[in-house]
Amino acid sequence: MGSNVVIYTDGACSGNPGPGGWGAWLQYGQHSKELYGGAYETTNNRMELTGAIEALKALTRSCEIDLYTDSTYVRDGITKWIHGWKKNGWRNAQKKPVKNAELWQALEAEVDRHSVNWHWVKGHAGVEGNEIADQLANKGMDQFK
Repeated sequence: MGSNVVIYTDGACSGNPGPGGWGAWLQYGQHSKELYGGAYETTNNRMELTGAIEALKALTRSCEIDLYTDSTYVRDGITKWIHGWKKNGWRNAQKKPVKNAELWQALEAEVDRHSVNWHWVKGHAGVEGNEIADQLANKGMDQFK
């Protein structure tokens, strides 16, 4: 694998559920790309997951990635919890179906194409990439309000 790509992702929701948006800011060397989108009726967690999925989908070849998210749900889900969910037939510790299973499966499929280092960053703390991803997520949400 070559290409060191830095990605910041975020999700936003007005009401939970409600109109929501996701954003991703990708950087590779001197190049950067902004992605965003949203949905009329969604949740914050779904938008956080979608931001990561869409960012990874946008890469046309296998890359080494540092992915930054302010969502412990996304980071812990993909690095820790998913193994148990898969072993238990996509059921959580309470034997209930895992919420957003189709998005977790889509994220895992994208992650498998790359070498991803997951990082948590505090939201709304002045971290440039996170602030840009947040603005993009809000832009994605605005079109569905």
